[in-house]
Amino acid sequence: MIALPPALTPTEVKRNEPLAPWTSVRVGGSAEALIRPATPDALVGTLRFARETNTSLTLLGGGANTLVGDLGVPGFTLKLASDYFPEQVDPSTGLITLNAGSAIARIVTVMKQHALVGAEFLAGIPGTLGGATAMNAGTKQGEAMTVIDAVELATPDGLGWVTGLSYRYRHTELPAGAVVTRVRFRLRKGDVVESAAKMEADLSYRKRTQPLSQPNFGSVFTNPPGHFAGALIEQVKLKGHRLGQAQISTLHANWIVNLGGATAQDVTSLMALAQERVREATGVELVPEVKRVGRFLP
Repeated sequence: MIALPPALTPTEVKRNEPLAPWTSVRVGGSAEALIRPATPDALVGTLRFARETNTSLTLLGGGANTLVGDLGVPGFTLKLASDYFPEQVDPSTGLITLNAGSAIARIVTVMKQHALVGAEFLAGIPGTLGGATAMNAGTKQGEAMTVIDAVELATPDGLGWVTGLSYRYRHTELPAGAVVTRVRFRLRKGDVVESAAKMEADLSYRKRTQPLSQPNFGSVFTNPPGHFAGALIEQVKLKGHRLGQAQISTLHANWIVNLGGATAQDVTSLMALAQERVREATGVELVPEVKRVGRFLP
């Protein structure tokens, strides 16, 4: 049986915890140990213990961009609380500091409360603010790192703020093993009526074109340079295609939905099929946007 950090209380740890309910696509096996540290000190202690014992560690945010393997996740699976620190808002400077474990929707709420604008493109994106930071989440209208001023990271040695992180499309360069605990956004005063209209229009478009009512993990592949992944998959006649209980959405071909009881193997087989067909037809290599964690069937 896996050894646990001695400072954790029984309420902070669940052994052999099914992870499918913790992900938006609702597939996958169990965590050997799901750890939900109640305090920043408990988080740092867990990271330190994992380093000292050479225990593998997986971070689970909101589970929106995550595919868990059918054979589960060995070692520690970490899920952060959303209330480690008091939120900080300075409307005069537009600086907002939020917990990384909070839902992305939290920044939209705070913007509305304090008449701030600038992060409208984040409205409707599932997941947590920590996950949005790590993957530089966004839409055609913008990406997270363009409005992030600084990031607080936890490591086995403690907590500290960093600025000037490098980033690219759907990826932020974080130090190996570091966990985002807080995110400071730099927004601005602006036209809140126009801001609300932009967010409503974007949400309305997403509801019409994306299968938000079905279990999914968002976009499956990044858009190749000069192309849209969904259009390429539709071009090879795979829109609506089904393997097991996983299906390429009939609304958007770059989304895979769980029809009920899908397995990670169903999903990965469907992803591999899309990559193969697109590669053969166009020569374009589709790169997964979704993060795979744990062990998968061969």
